[in-house]
This record gives sequence, C-alpha cells and structure tokens, in this order.
Amino acid sequence: MITAADSEEGLRLAQERKPDLVVLDMLLPKLSGPEVLRALRKDEETASIPVLVLTSLPQCNEHKLIKEGATSYFAKSELMLDKGATLFADAVERMLLKAGAKAAGR
Repeated sequence: MITAADSEEGLRLAQERKPDLVVLDMLLPKLSGPEVLRALRKDEETASIPVLVLTSLPQCNEHKLIKEGATSYFAKSELMLDKGATLFADAVERMLLKAGAKAAGR
C-alpha cells in the first residue's frame, strides 16, 4: 500500500509506481480530487489504473464522477455503518479482481 500526504504527492507516486488501484478522496490539499482524476486519465501510463472515489459528496454525483473517469464510487457515510469497513474492502477486492481479469485479456 502506498499513501500520500497530499494530492500532488499522490499523483506523482501513481505515475512513478503504477499501483493496481487508486483510492481517491475528492477533498484534498493542493489539487482537488477531480483534478487528480483528470490528470490520471490524461496520462497514458496511469489511464488504465482503476480509481475508487471515496467521497462525502452526495450519491447524485456518482454518474458525473464515473463519466470523468472514476471506476467506482464509495460514500464515506457508508464507512460509518456497522459493516462499512467490510463493504469498502469488498469494493476494493471486486475492483482488483475486475482489473486483473482485464489485464489477463478476459
């Protein structure tokens, strides 16, 4: 797992390390989450990395985030639920399995 202190560091690390998945908060210091998402999608080296958006924005923004390049969306409010951590871990696992299947040409 790679973590970053701010959005600029996160973007740089994604470009350097090419992780299997990016969990991207929308409210970040320096660059905004949408700016990071656009930068990831514009860069040929990071364009195919799945991005799970973690946000407190209303779910009505999910369609917009997906259209902008997010692979999936997870509401921070769900983390507050009794099974929130399990739901989040399941979402990450599904995304990694799907990305692995794509990489294998399935």
